[in-house]
Amino acid sequence: MLELYQFEECPYCARVRARMTDLGISYIIHNVPRERNKRDELEKISGQRFVPVLVDKEHDVMIADDDEKIIRYLEKMLKK
Repeated sequence: MLELYQFEECPYCARVRARMTDLGISYIIHNVPRERNKRDELEKISGQRFVPVLVDKEHDVMIADDDEKIIRYLEKMLKK
């Protein structure tokens, strides 16, 4: 199952969520604090503190802080 680290007010996160919904992709949402200095868990996972972050454990993929790259990955994943 895909996991998305995000916070609700983030416009880049909203783009990713909308595209995942459009594509019918199920995923787990992890809401992170809005304040970057409180994102220790996110930094442990991705090495940085920015959102959105997509984690695909099944394919050992992690994409951080790039909504366009995340969306391209999702679209490519569905074509397989």
